[in-house]
Amino acid sequence: MQERAETTRKAVLVAASRLFEEYGYAGTSISDVARASGYTSGALYFHFGSKEDLARSVVEAHFTHWPPVVADCLERDGSALERLVLLSFEVAREFRDNHVVRAGNRLWNERHAISTQLPPPFVGWITTVAEILAQSRAAGELSPAVDIPRAARTVIGAFFGTHTVSDALTRRADVEEAVTDMWRLLLPALQTHPDPEGCLSRARGLPALPKARGEGKVRVG
Repeated sequence: MQERAETTRKAVLVAASRLFEEYGYAGTSISDVARASGYTSGALYFHFGSKEDLARSVVEAHFTHWPPVVADCLERDGSALERLVLLSFEVAREFRDNHVVRAGNRLWNERHAISTQLPPPFVGWITTVAEILAQSRAAGELSPAVDIPRAARTVIGAFFGTHTVSDALTRRADVEEAVTDMWRLLLPALQTHPDPEGCLSRARGLPALPKARGEGKVRVG
């Protein structure tokens, strides 16, 4: 019974994510999600309680999706900066290809229309980048002139700004190229011995992450 309930919740979450991503919070109703998922509105209310709860679950699924992605990247071979670059490309692809990730992002941007508390963004990412930069400094890879807390905020601002522009102009079709250009600008300021092309090449050459993740694997918050 519990396994069946979890299957239902996941199916509803994926269907809701596709609708929230395309039509936004205001443009999506519980009856829309019921039709898209193949379950009744009553089943949706049983599992999520309200449209607000469903939206919050999508946003929470967005946030809980990231720790395994980060862990996978940080376990790869290569320098700290190479692993950071690798992580940025993996996150970029998830934003481009994963409906739950994109829906969670859109819902957070529409948070003022949702009458429930949503998790705060960016804080965890800034902390993660700061930790990686600290590892890079310990290895002598990071320029002594770099202020790690400020650099971490700047990297995250540049990264998500790049995403926003790519989404607006090409629906993220060019996001990997855009992230590459971002690193070509940032790496010379971060590296003790600037070699942005070498770092990018080595990061892209690290073993690929498993592709088993996807909407069917997403965790329901």
